[in-house]
This record gives sequence, C-alpha cells and structure tokens, in this order.
Amino acid sequence: MTKAGWQPGWLDETATHLTEPAAWRGVETQYVSSSLQLVDSHAEHDVLEALLETSKPALPSVKTQSQHFLLFTPFRYTPQHPSRFRALGHLGIWYGARELEAACAEVAYWRMRFILDSAGPSQRRLTTHHTFFKAAVEGKGLDLTLPPWNTFEDAWKNTRDYAETQRLAAAAEAAGIQVIQYASVRAPGRTCFAVFTPEALSEPAGGLDPSRQRWTCTATRDRVLMTQEGGGMRFAWDG
Repeated sequence: MTKAGWQPGWLDETATHLTEPAAWRGVETQYVSSSLQLVDSHAEHDVLEALLETSKPALPSVKTQSQHFLLFTPFRYTPQHPSRFRALGHLGIWYGARELEAACAEVAYWRMRFILDSAGPSQRRLTTHHTFFKAAVEGKGLDLTLPPWNTFEDAWKNTRDYAETQRLAAAAEAAGIQVIQYASVRAPGRTCFAVFTPEALSEPAGGLDPSRQRWTCTATRDRVLMTQEGGGMRFAWDG
C-alpha cells in the first residue's frame, strides 16, 4: 500500500457539519444483569450495581451523566484489539452505520475474527446474542467518500493494515473533528461512522430504547448467520 499523502490543511478545509439522524450499532447483549443472580431483592441489586459502578473507569464527560449508557460505554474502556480508527492502547470510540445491514456486517466480521484468532477445533461454532439500536450522530466531521479524501480510497478501505486510518483519526481528533464518515468495507455500498466524542451522539427521534432489536448470531470460521429475535429479518456473511 502506498502511504497516504493527504495534506494536514485538508482537515480544516474540508471539515463540515455531519448529521445522521438514525445510525445503527450492534453490541453484545447485556440486557439481563449477571449481578442479579447474586442478590435476593431488587433493592440489594441496586446497591450492588452502585458499588460496581465505582470500580469502573470514569465517565468521559459531563454530558455522559445524562446519556443512555449505550451511547457513552465505548468511550469508557480500552479495547483489547485495534480497530480501523483506533490504535491499540487508546480508549474506544463509537462505530455505527447508516444501514442495519452494515451494522450486522461489522458484528459478523468480529465474530468470525474471534473464531479465527482462537485456538481450538476448526469447526468451532459460536452462538451469541446482540442488541442493535439507533442513535443520532451530529458534529464537526470529515467525509472520506468525497474529494479530496477519496483520492486515498485504497488506504481507507485496507482490510489488513489500519496504520493510515489510525494516523488520520489521531490528526482529526487533534483538529477538533468529532465524526468521520466513510464507506463500509464489510458491506460495500453502505456508509459507516466513527464517532470520537459522546458529545456528537444523542438519542434518535422517539428515543433509543424503542429502536432496540435483539438478534442471535451463530458464527463459524466460514460463515456467520444472524436472525432477528421476534422478527423476520436475517443476515448471512461469508467474509
């Protein structure tokens, strides 16, 4: 891959106000609290959850104190693996997609990646449960699908080397960029978002909870099948 030669001045020259009223994101389901199994009443559960909260990393900003937890959680922890716009060892960011299909593809990719990177039988099958939801994205952003950024499309879509996208993300954050819009690599023709600050996120019209969907994901090293629970939608991904 040829090293991207984008100019630092482009960050200010091409920055725009990006708005996406309903971006999809998928996370592993945690709607049943495991700590509920350790107590005898809801009152005891509330006390235990409050104690556990004090052991977690601090909230990233004042705004998050009034936000839905699904909006600020990614910014609170340091992922154990690098991602397209975040290098290893840094606090996480919020990834979303304009289309549900693209959000499903992202979950499917990481499920298959987990199996491929794990030791064990080659025919291992992994079943997990996921929650998909919508959020509103709005903030100062860059659109990598437009000139002059699309000149380096090959760098932004590289599936093995994230060096250039991580370098761009670091420079963008330093310049006050809150959101990067880019073409989905897992679902060609779709659009994804990398959000660097919780201030650029809010609940969609009608609220976040009504948008929630529960999906079951079954993954092998060759294919991922996903099915909406209580609905008719299905998604298959072969890598």
